[in-house]
Amino acid sequence: MRDVPVAALARRCALLCGTLVLLASCGWGAGEDGGGGALPGAPTGVTAAAGSATTVHVMWHAVDGAETYEVYRGGTLVKEVPAPERMVDVTRLHPTTAYAFTVRARDADGRLGPRSREVRATTPAAASDENAPTRPGNVHGRAAGSRAVQLTWSAAKDDHDVVSYDVYQGDAKVHSVGGEQTAAVVTGLRPGTRYAFTVRARDAADNVSPAGAPVRLTTPGSDDGRATAPTGLRAASHLADGAYYLDLSWIPPRTDGPVTEYQVHLDGRAATSLVYGADVPRDRAEYSFYAGREAGVTHRVRVRARLADGTWGGFSAEREVTTGAG
Repeated sequence: MRDVPVAALARRCALLCGTLVLLASCGWGAGEDGGGGALPGAPTGVTAAAGSATTVHVMWHAVDGAETYEVYRGGTLVKEVPAPERMVDVTRLHPTTAYAFTVRARDADGRLGPRSREVRATTPAAASDENAPTRPGNVHGRAAGSRAVQLTWSAAKDDHDVVSYDVYQGDAKVHSVGGEQTAAVVTGLRPGTRYAFTVRARDAADNVSPAGAPVRLTTPGSDDGRATAPTGLRAASHLADGAYYLDLSWIPPRTDGPVTEYQVHLDGRAATSLVYGADVPRDRAEYSFYAGREAGVTHRVRVRARLADGTWGGFSAEREVTTGAG
């Protein structure tokens, strides 16, 4: 092989390195986001419906890997929503005004995915109205597969117009449809789980009716709870100021979003619960609570999570822990 002058070799290296830098800057040879894995996808199933003269209800389907969602009115960010919720009421709008909305998913690393398709809704005219609509009547429901239910009702009456109907599961609003509709499909449920739903009517002045008769039904199929149970539960105790505390840690279940609430059972009964705010644990959760002043007492502990559909998931494996044990 013939010798290559040092200067020529340096020029070739510089040219090669420049080419590699150019390829890297264009994103070739890397993942969709430059090497950190794929970005969250664009939310699908986005809908928008006026809830009153000053509100619009926006809903969408879950996106894999989403930690939060951002809701935009035109190009303006108006709401940030935790992943389990997938719905929001956009408030402080103007009557008789057309609005356009899009939704983006943000992952645990803070990266935003692309916008959803744009959806539009027009708020109705404002009304001077202090009278709430009548309650929806003849409310019925049926399971639509193991993960959804279909609800129907007869129209409520109002001295102006019913603008929307809100569907509640327990105390939480889980769905909303326009005032011209008298049916709704609620999705994201669990097989073999008992639910209770009610429906309320809302008018343009934001007056809300009493709830219609509750519908109680159970989705078909079975759910042994293992898919929604915390795993890797560990239990120990420590002594502080003459009292013993139980120290628990576990791995959160994989669900449609971060779990913000847990319930701890002690010796077969609910003992305490904890609710996380913005700093939700993802890899391992930890919690300590008072257990008494006596050493040598053995307790049985287990943990379960409240899921996005408002129900409790399965229990973790049970552990025994003795106060004062090493």
